[in-house]
Amino acid sequence: MRIAAVLFAVVSVVMGCRLADTDGITPVPQFLAFLPWLVAPTALGLALVLLARWWPGVVWSVVLLGLLAWFIEPYGKSTEPGGAAVASFRVLTSNVEFGQATGALIDAVRREKPDLVFVQECEYTCDAELKRTLGGTYPHRQAVEGGGSAGSVILSRFPLKATDQIPGTMGMPGAVADVRGHAVRLQLAHPMPPLPGQVDVWRRELGALRDFAAEQAGGTTLLAGDFNASQDHAAFRRILDTGLRDAARLAGDDRTPSWPARTAPALGAQIDHVLLSSDFSAETARFLDLADTDHRALLVEIILHGRG
Repeated sequence: MRIAAVLFAVVSVVMGCRLADTDGITPVPQFLAFLPWLVAPTALGLALVLLARWWPGVVWSVVLLGLLAWFIEPYGKSTEPGGAAVASFRVLTSNVEFGQATGALIDAVRREKPDLVFVQECEYTCDAELKRTLGGTYPHRQAVEGGGSAGSVILSRFPLKATDQIPGTMGMPGAVADVRGHAVRLQLAHPMPPLPGQVDVWRRELGALRDFAAEQAGGTTLLAGDFNASQDHAAFRRILDTGLRDAARLAGDDRTPSWPARTAPALGAQIDHVLLSSDFSAETARFLDLADTDHRALLVEIILHGRG
């Protein structure tokens, strides 16, 4: 009974923060990333209290399971745009973990032929290799150079016009793409992860992405990358509340884990996203396993619709 009570208490704290629409403090943000998997300890606790015939514990566990079932449902808008299709293209986002998965990414790009590629943790060697091997196919690029996890790059088949990057610990470049005559605002996302002692930095950098999304409200926008956050994090939901929609959710893959790659898809969290303004629809979303990185890449096929 004591073991069950401890399990229920931990889950209750996390669910209380979810109900209050806050990410709380460590370790709540870390547990929130794996919210669907909290069903397992809650179900174990239910079995224990049934064996012990501790009826208040049974009620406690049933309430927690009901809340978990409610919050596991997808979050955000999923309505389809009403205008006619004007352009169709593919977007790939990948965290290559300090450049280690650069070769695997290049192979995936050559195989899948995306039109836009968002690369996080692309340090100097990765950046040089992408220029050398993919520069002819992707003549347009916007990058923030840096070592370790700081470097990021956007590769494009479409012409790009540079914009200001979003300030952060790691590079978050932006651009305006000319997609067959239509201006699309592109932004790479890579805020700090919610590590113990750095949750405030994580929250602040996700807030900067939210401010960017709010400023672009009503425009044609594509925001992609490693958000280090799932739909169970309040800071990420506030980005969706600006009107952006998650391409994986639109394609029916809102709970497919992207990290950590070693345990996905059996266990993990979806923290890599492609977010779209309301004039996009998503045809497909696929998570690709790449060697030498702790993230799965995300490939989406999207359609831009005319307004009105």
